[in-house]
Amino acid sequence: MRENTRSPPVSCLKVRRKLPHACENALGLASDAAILPATNRDPGKLTVLVMTGVTALVRATAAKMEQRGIDYPAQDIGAWLRDADLTHISNEVPFDPNCPKPDPLQATLQFCSDPAYIKLLQDVGTDIVELTGNHLEDYGPDAALYTLNLYKQEGWKTYGGGANLAQSRQPALVEHNGNRLAFLGCNPVGPASDWATDSQPGSTPCDYALMESQIADLRASGYLPIVTFQYNEYYQFAPSETQVRDFHAMAKAGAVIVSGSQAHFPQAMGFLGDSFIHYGLGNLFFDQMDYPVVGTRREFIDRHVFYDGRYIGTELLTAMLEDYARPRPMTPAERQSLLQDVFAVSDWAR
Repeated sequence: MRENTRSPPVSCLKVRRKLPHACENALGLASDAAILPATNRDPGKLTVLVMTGVTALVRATAAKMEQRGIDYPAQDIGAWLRDADLTHISNEVPFDPNCPKPDPLQATLQFCSDPAYIKLLQDVGTDIVELTGNHLEDYGPDAALYTLNLYKQEGWKTYGGGANLAQSRQPALVEHNGNRLAFLGCNPVGPASDWATDSQPGSTPCDYALMESQIADLRASGYLPIVTFQYNEYYQFAPSETQVRDFHAMAKAGAVIVSGSQAHFPQAMGFLGDSFIHYGLGNLFFDQMDYPVVGTRREFIDRHVFYDGRYIGTELLTAMLEDYARPRPMTPAERQSLLQDVFAVSDWAR
């Protein structure tokens, strides 16, 4: 018997919301099976990483947690953090069992957090903790080591600080769905008392030549390096000349993302080759509601996407701090205003 090779009626070739039954038979669509897959994306090769700015569970933020519950700061944006495959938190402050009760009006800049507050970091799905902040040694080496042990008990990766200088310089290596990520960070501004030494815990002092060598070695080993800085704090959108110089140096060395974790004020961004640079994300969980007006309330949370061993893009999530503790998603008008301010001084506008 000769095979039927007739073409379907011309009318069947027109675009329709629903194919007539006769056309379904003619085109071989009578079954529920699709001709083509809905997507060629393999979820087994996809990794989503969210990176955040300053976390300091102290002063008014901590007081609000005492009043409204430990998970209060994440009430409105917690899903953004939990829904990622990997969640980065830059927690600048040590946990200490003897930490005094929070004072919203505290005048000193010596900070600690009640160990119970680690529940907030658990609730948002923390995976990686950055230690470059300049308050890790505020309550001495015992509190710093206690804090490092808490993170270890949680199974969280840490980098940018450690129990001693050698440990602080080790990258945090993470593999997820075949994507190999390496996190490196340092603190170029100190104070010196916060830096790790051969025998004391602390943040990592910057050795740029060493970091560039580490980045090259990691790339050669198949890792995608992500570098973060606890840089000088500028309450402005535009980065400084030295900031541009140092961030660009890491990108040139092979970092796919270079991010500023120090900024209490959101800053500009840009690209260098295939690398994404964000000079400062602003705060995440910190109580700065009014210096300068509105500026420190505006926040970025960067959602980075990796696929099949490549960095492929970033989504900019934007939040506004409320009640000294609780960031919420920005309204469309607030988001437009922030992006206009930031893009006007970003690398492509220079």
